[in-house]
Amino acid sequence: MEIIMKEICKAFASNKVLKDAGFSLNAGEIHALMGENGAGKSTLMKILTGVYTKDSGTILVDGKEVCYKSAREAEKAGIVFIHQELNVLFDLTVEENMFLGKEIKNKCGVCDKPRMQKEANAILERLGVNIDPRQRMNELSVGQQQMVEIAKALMADAQVIIMDEPTAALTQSETHVLFEVVKSLRKKGVSIVYISHRMEEIFELCDRITILRDGTYVGTKAIRDTDMNDVVKMMIGREIGERYPAREVQIGAPVLEVRHLTCPNTFEDVSFEVHAGEVLGVSGLMGAGRTEIMQAIFGNMPHATGQILLNGTEIHNTDPHTAIKNGIGFITEDRKVEGLMLEESITKNISLANLGRISRQGVLSREQEQSLVQRGIKELRIRCSSAEQTCGSLSGGNQQKVIFAKWMFTEPKVLILDEPTRGVDIGAKKEIYMLINTLAAQGVAIIMVSSELPEVLGMSDRVMVVHEGHVTGILPKEEATQENIMILATGGTRNE
Repeated sequence: MEIIMKEICKAFASNKVLKDAGFSLNAGEIHALMGENGAGKSTLMKILTGVYTKDSGTILVDGKEVCYKSAREAEKAGIVFIHQELNVLFDLTVEENMFLGKEIKNKCGVCDKPRMQKEANAILERLGVNIDPRQRMNELSVGQQQMVEIAKALMADAQVIIMDEPTAALTQSETHVLFEVVKSLRKKGVSIVYISHRMEEIFELCDRITILRDGTYVGTKAIRDTDMNDVVKMMIGREIGERYPAREVQIGAPVLEVRHLTCPNTFEDVSFEVHAGEVLGVSGLMGAGRTEIMQAIFGNMPHATGQILLNGTEIHNTDPHTAIKNGIGFITEDRKVEGLMLEESITKNISLANLGRISRQGVLSREQEQSLVQRGIKELRIRCSSAEQTCGSLSGGNQQKVIFAKWMFTEPKVLILDEPTRGVDIGAKKEIYMLINTLAAQGVAIIMVSSELPEVLGMSDRVMVVHEGHVTGILPKEEATQENIMILATGGTRNE
């Protein structure tokens, strides 16, 4: 299937999201679609698949002009969109999600459960994932839920599959499996539109790349004819410099000490410390227990045992509220569910975490609130129309900046970052890295959980590796290589 989109325009009220945007897709190619958050990538693909209606422009599929009225109509035509926001029903099983609206029924008109489970198993095995189709979706990790979404697309026998940040929640091993599946689909003539902020993936996997900037088509290049610097310049209109900004490391005394932290059937005997001004990276495969360890420190795992010391004094984080009072902040991996109130304004999201700073005897000072929020918008360079803009209408990078502002003003002694740049474009990533460095320079002890090995290696002073609920090693920066981390993450032992 060949697709040509020409001079596509789309506005939401007075906000012109796409201005003469274009895109073309050849049969049997993997085509990257890149641009900063808010550049219009997802909007363009939603117009192609009938989620949005274009204001003007032309869409040709195999030479014939089309205008799909719904995602189902596009799917019937052979075009499937796997959205960044997972389209799953958490109370249903994997099998029920995969066959929703496509149930296989026996002669009596009753769902043929054994057959559906068999077919679901076959597709999941093809993806190389060990998921029981009878499990409920809410029992799966975010990475496993993403793999189920990909499995659903494969079931549709699509000729074009659009993948929006498909590896954002996947481990390196799951990403490798996905790449093999995508390459095999290309050999069968299936076309893939691959939307991602991860440069390494684009250059490893894709054939061509199209860049959008501020809703406008910038250009298309063969991957072999370009490089990362060229792509970045096309995306943001300027050179970005070093991806991981350097900083003067002045590491102080231990701020947080964790001793023999254990949560039955989740993690066991976890001990480590993080110092003032240090960035401690935490690496490991999906399901290794990284997030659960951080949740326990933050008081969100009630059955955890062990000791947590802050500046040498034992603390008891019985719940997140107590942890915050004790000076521990937590930026969650799922900003849209746990990190932000998407329907509320930037003002409300920032101020609710800082009521003690902007209230006197229980009375909110609007003047202090506005001063605090405006300071956050200015210092973190949050792109918004006003402080009253809802967080749900912000780009991913700007949503993440609001979360940073919220926690920054609580003046934490320890800040836990769980996947801090997931779904964030390369320009916003660097701004977040600079913010992390600024906080570290102020003496904040930072723990950064990340599935992106280049990010872990580029930002960390030390790297703690977790495998199946155990800390298998803590590497100083000079020993923290991709090879050493992966050996420890898979349960191996390094040769000293």
